[in-house]
Amino acid sequence: MPAGAALGFLALGAIGIVVLLVSLFIAGFVLYLGAKLVGIENATIGKSIIAVVGGGILAAILGIIPIIGWILGIIAYIWVIKVVFDTDWLKAFLAWIMTFVVALIVGLVLGAILGASLLAAL
Repeated sequence: MPAGAALGFLALGAIGIVVLLVSLFIAGFVLYLGAKLVGIENATIGKSIIAVVGGGILAAILGIIPIIGWILGIIAYIWVIKVVFDTDWLKAFLAWIMTFVVALIVGLVLGAILGASLLAAL
């Protein structure tokens, strides 16, 4: 393998790590916003990132189980939010739901901005 190709693979790995870290930060920030919207007082971005990583790993492991795995994964993800933020089940569930709402709103706004930009370019 030529030396240039090896550097290309190394660069792809580095880019993958950067993309992973940025994605975790964005998901953690969205969970942080959802937690603050439902009134979880001790929510921080650091705790949110921990909850995203822990909940994602646990949900992925439980998601392997046929038929009920996805339900167990959702319950496990909400449990991780409950434990990390030291809150009750209702606020953890609402924070999980608000994560989707905030992500949807951000996606729609960014889509509208990018769509308008693309239309202006025509």
